[in-house]
Amino acid sequence: MTRPLRIALVAGEASGDILGAGLMQALKRQHPQVEFIGIGGPRMEAEGLASYFPMERLAVMGLVEVLGRLPELLARRKRLIRTLIEAKPDVFIGIDAPDFNLTLELKLRQAGIKTVHYVSPSVWAWRQKRVLKIREACDLMLTLFPFEARFYLDHQVPVRFVGHPLANTIPMQADRAAARDVLGLDRDVAVVALLPGSRGGEVARLGALFLDAAERLRALRPGVRFVLPCASRERRVQLEELLGNRDLPLLLLDGQSHEALAACDAVLIASGTATLEALLYKRPMVVAYKVAPLTYRILKRLVTSPYISLPNLLAERLLVPELIQDAATPDALAQTLAPLLDDGAVQTEGFDVIHRALRHDASEQAADAVLKLAGLA
Repeated sequence: MTRPLRIALVAGEASGDILGAGLMQALKRQHPQVEFIGIGGPRMEAEGLASYFPMERLAVMGLVEVLGRLPELLARRKRLIRTLIEAKPDVFIGIDAPDFNLTLELKLRQAGIKTVHYVSPSVWAWRQKRVLKIREACDLMLTLFPFEARFYLDHQVPVRFVGHPLANTIPMQADRAAARDVLGLDRDVAVVALLPGSRGGEVARLGALFLDAAERLRALRPGVRFVLPCASRERRVQLEELLGNRDLPLLLLDGQSHEALAACDAVLIASGTATLEALLYKRPMVVAYKVAPLTYRILKRLVTSPYISLPNLLAERLLVPELIQDAATPDALAQTLAPLLDDGAVQTEGFDVIHRALRHDASEQAADAVLKLAGLA
């Protein structure tokens, strides 16, 4: 080739930024003459991506919540399609954000650009007909979980299961005592990590609920302490306002979610990627989630999967409790969480098997698949 390999990537939120950065590192190791264009966050930018616009403009959740942002999202995608077709990347990689990226991939593939989608949307759980669009839009689907790859093979979509990067990043046995020393926590007290989500909307719906549940849990277990990692400066300000004058032995952290998970005895957590992190740290958890009431009513009719959290989907059974929407009350969360401080092993004995199944050097495998698609491996 007379010029470096040009890879375009688009990530829409923090978890995609982490995956994208890992993939970019692996691509540089396997093919040093590579340049990156597209949309990403601070981690991807640190690896050499000049983002066309801030990644946060794509970070929106929920069927109803997205409506207010729809004109902006559609306009940005239209401009991005033109920009990328003119740039002629060798491969385009859409990282998660399927509602934004799949249409982008379809238009780029129709223009002769090879396309990869990294992180499967939940087509196996709801709106399964999306697999038809995926088949048309993607030259290759890269999945993080084995049950997803089986679904795509059944639907004649080229797929490669690469594992999950976090399964390699997180040790098989985390050092709880060392993590507590780093955070300045007593080694002998019960510690619960509160993870109400990384998005502003999630914290708005779950932040006060989790703090209320912490107060109820403290009444049941007076010696318990809490740690709450803040995903960003904005989330910290939001959580400080929600804390107000509450009398809670709570340590707010700037980031450090992995340290919080390593240090704690149990976790109260929003459904999402963080539940996988808690599983990999072998910490018992209670999963909670709330969305806008109309979004919930729509999803309840559409979703066919019996579970929403990754630990249960991976185990293919009810491994961790899920308290969703109206079931997620402060008392219910506290009552469900309290026994895990004494007997968390009832959950975590199944976590090790899942961890090993996901440990496949995902970033290297994904990079290898991308380079093969580009005809360079």
